[in-house]
Amino acid sequence: MSAHAPALDHGHDDHAHHHKQTFINKYIFSTDHKMISRQYLITGLIMGIIGIAMSLLFRLQLAWPGEKFAIFELLLGKWAPDGVMDPSIYLSLVTIHGTIMVFFVLTAGLSGTFSNLLIPLQIGARDMASGFLNMVSYWLFFLSSVIMVSSLFVESGPAAAGWTIYPPLSALPESIPASGMGMTLWLVSMAIFIASSLLGSLNYIVTVINLRTKGMSMTRLPLTIWAFFVTAIIGVVSFPVLLSAALLLIMDRSFGTSFFLSDIYIGGEVLHNSGGSPVLFEHLFWFLGHPEVYIVLLPALGITSEIIATNSRKPIFGYRAMVASILAIAFLSTIVWGHHMFISGMNPFLGSVFTFTTLLIAIPSGVKAFNYITTLWKGNLQMNPGMLFSIGLVSTFITGGLTGIILGDSTLDINVHDTYFVVAHFHLVMGISALYGLFAGVYHWFPKMFEGKLMNKNLGYVHFWVTAIGSYAIFFPMHFIGMAGLPRRYYSNTAFPYFDDLADVNMMITVAALITGAVQLVFLYNFIHSIFYGKVGAKNPWRSNTLEWTTEHKHIHGNWEGAIPHVYRWSYDYSKLNEDEDDYVIAGQDYVPQNIPLQENEEEMNH
Repeated sequence: MSAHAPALDHGHDDHAHHHKQTFINKYIFSTDHKMISRQYLITGLIMGIIGIAMSLLFRLQLAWPGEKFAIFELLLGKWAPDGVMDPSIYLSLVTIHGTIMVFFVLTAGLSGTFSNLLIPLQIGARDMASGFLNMVSYWLFFLSSVIMVSSLFVESGPAAAGWTIYPPLSALPESIPASGMGMTLWLVSMAIFIASSLLGSLNYIVTVINLRTKGMSMTRLPLTIWAFFVTAIIGVVSFPVLLSAALLLIMDRSFGTSFFLSDIYIGGEVLHNSGGSPVLFEHLFWFLGHPEVYIVLLPALGITSEIIATNSRKPIFGYRAMVASILAIAFLSTIVWGHHMFISGMNPFLGSVFTFTTLLIAIPSGVKAFNYITTLWKGNLQMNPGMLFSIGLVSTFITGGLTGIILGDSTLDINVHDTYFVVAHFHLVMGISALYGLFAGVYHWFPKMFEGKLMNKNLGYVHFWVTAIGSYAIFFPMHFIGMAGLPRRYYSNTAFPYFDDLADVNMMITVAALITGAVQLVFLYNFIHSIFYGKVGAKNPWRSNTLEWTTEHKHIHGNWEGAIPHVYRWSYDYSKLNEDEDDYVIAGQDYVPQNIPLQENEEEMNH
């Protein structure tokens, strides 16, 4: 039996005549990948609202340290007596904001949504390899989200050791009040999250390998699928390492072991712990932590590849180079983790090795950036909101990536380590870039998620321009206050007269953050309103080549009524001329879907 057979075995009768679903079957225990993708998206957006709200709260404190704000008292309760933020809750807000945005929004919200939606549709499969495991992975993600949010309401406060939860703060419940139950819930939540991520990743890998429709060779896959496929492989390789770190940390906290603790004094008393090393935790954490950057970024880059090619009306430039760069990034991302640890006392020779591998990763990243620019060059650009966010991603990927060259060099990094320079770098290259990919994907594939409806284009333009200008207004100045030495995670910098001159910059950053945060409400309104009242567009509104646009607006569990389409060409036959070069292959149509056989005398593009 061929590797593609499972995709073709689910016949017409199984799906076209399915029985009427109950509410519980359709929305709670659904095994349909399209419904699960919507569940991931809506859960991710809710978590994103919580994460962004936290960042706005601590930005208010940074801009006007010690000032009274009624909203502090309203939202933080006992942690903001008389409206003044307590220092202990400040680090908790930073910790949970980072955790939610990196894992729950940009990992699960982005990858979970679009891997689920697009993998079966774009490879020509009825569904994921295991619909049941897919459902379980979502509900584990939902459970971990609930536990993480519930940690905000623990009496001793949520976890407050930074999103990296370095020991000994995280390993000793008695070290600070927020290292009590809040920290335990953080670890339990992350353990469940990792289980969810692993189940999802294994499902994605098996689906791409085994369920491609006839003719869908690996070199005909859209770059989105390559990105999701390789992202899943990175997750399977690196997430278990974070799980081991979390489990060992739980043992140190609760069972008296000393994996990460040694020679600890609290209140003048020496604890019994000996022989452990907090630097071991750093190695375990960053072995996942750096690949995590690409677990977040690669799906966004894959989405961008598809949207830029579609809206440039041109074939993607350098398809094989793009695939090679995705594979190179995946490999290199697993051998660069040490650049997060240059000031941990690392052997200088080892530091130089990590510097070399870190700078090496700029090559495949540069290939991707130049390929995007070359695809855009002289294209017939369709400037819809999805395209604007994709171009915005290319911008932040380049500007944020350039500062990574400084941080990847051990000699230069030591000067700006743990300053706002680092915050600026990773928010631009990872946070904002991945969010742009998420927004671009939502605008572009909204019709596939919500039965043909389109989001409002004008509201999308407002959303993009305010977000794009606001994001640079937030993070560009942070490079300069970071080079001036301003440390990150400090509740207030008023104790240091040296930093008084930077107070106005912090105020400007906060105002930009408030405006940028507010404009996300425009997106939410557009999103929710369009689900119910959006205008229904054409079956293939963007005139795209990939298989998902061959399905009907109405969702059926099985995607296609009747036979699954076969594939005869790659996914980027845009503006392809016929043999005489006097018209397109399909007369008057500048795109050729993948399920259209090659015309007489037509050659498949050599990509």
